[in-house]
Amino acid sequence: MHLSKKCSVFKVVLSALLIVALLQLIYLSFLSRFHGKQQRYRYSELFGGSAAKKNAHPEKNTRKERLRYSLSTGGIFDNSGQYRVYKNLIKSDFTTNQVAGSHSNSGILTLATHTTINNLHHLDSLLERWQNPLSVAIFAHGEDVKFATALAYALSFFCPQIQALVDFHLICLSGETASFPEQDQEHFAGLDDCASVFSRLETHRDKYQNYAISGNVSYPNNLLRNVARGGAESSYVLVIDIDMMPSADLHQQFLAMTRRRPPASDEVFVLPAFEIRHARKIPSTKAELVQLYQVGEVRPFYEELCPRCQAPTNYSRWVNSHVRETGSLEVAYTLNWVDPWEPFYIGPPTVPLYDENFKQYGFNRISQACELHVAGYRFSVLSSAFVVHRGFKIQGEFHAKKEEENKQNRVLFRSFKEGLKTKYPSSTRRC
Repeated sequence: MHLSKKCSVFKVVLSALLIVALLQLIYLSFLSRFHGKQQRYRYSELFGGSAAKKNAHPEKNTRKERLRYSLSTGGIFDNSGQYRVYKNLIKSDFTTNQVAGSHSNSGILTLATHTTINNLHHLDSLLERWQNPLSVAIFAHGEDVKFATALAYALSFFCPQIQALVDFHLICLSGETASFPEQDQEHFAGLDDCASVFSRLETHRDKYQNYAISGNVSYPNNLLRNVARGGAESSYVLVIDIDMMPSADLHQQFLAMTRRRPPASDEVFVLPAFEIRHARKIPSTKAELVQLYQVGEVRPFYEELCPRCQAPTNYSRWVNSHVRETGSLEVAYTLNWVDPWEPFYIGPPTVPLYDENFKQYGFNRISQACELHVAGYRFSVLSSAFVVHRGFKIQGEFHAKKEEENKQNRVLFRSFKEGLKTKYPSSTRRC
């Protein structure tokens, strides 16, 4: 009798456990279906057709239609005919408003940058620091063309600050075309917020070593710089690589400086360039940077690879020059260009373009700085503004063909300098 009661209790408990397990399975199945439906809706909202249009916010549909239109144009070929350029593939709200005639002080200075898809994840921290108009030229090849199109659109869709401030331009080989990614649901179904898009970008991080792109394709860095610069709707542009960071509050400080001291027409404003150990936090102010500089955690940009390329900046003079107690930005000193200086600078849209014959590694920025010199520009070094590259540039970490590319571009640079004599016949300056 006692044993029979124990068996009955055991059966009841077992039955209860089975019921609970069954309910859990039903619940999990429901959640899975709900999540799948939710993901399908989010994908449909991002890339879908007429059904999505009925439910989506009008502004989202407008953004989607703008992208469709940009892609439908087929882009334009660059001067060499080797590359296809989709300028303003995705416009920010800022640029749209500027074109419509709604101007603001934010239009004084745009940050222009370039990248492949494997470095686009840097955009998150760069925009967090910059917080003003930003023009990004993305180079993509092969499958990455579709990936770059979709991810740039997803960033503008899910990230409010990117939607407000960032313009995207896409460059690919002339034989490739970008298309609207509505048939690739499986690949993009996991995108449901800004963080998820950057997580997806992280999967492509460090896909290539420097310029070693698959298929032996050349990275057209100067074409990308020109496209990003040309997409800026502002009075001044700062062109940097996407893995660099400007000092904090640069936009506001530069705007205040130009009000106190209108720039000359033949003047560009140099930001001393540094590089920092990967483990270190990027400094915000000159005081923070100088502290790290004094203990060797920060050093001049390219100090190991080409110390002469940045030495004319005169780092010791800049580090020891005092910033006024007001903290206002000003010109610390003015320099003439000397070979082979390749400064990062703020300049008006009228400065000479980068020569697009230079690709891959070597002489791509020196050539443009050289032309500024021949054209009569002077280089005014800013007192407390700077740019910092994430990580020390080390000789052994470059792609295998670096030296070969450098030799080829050195020959091209000699020809380029001869061409400047014809382009500026009245100039007495030479490189």
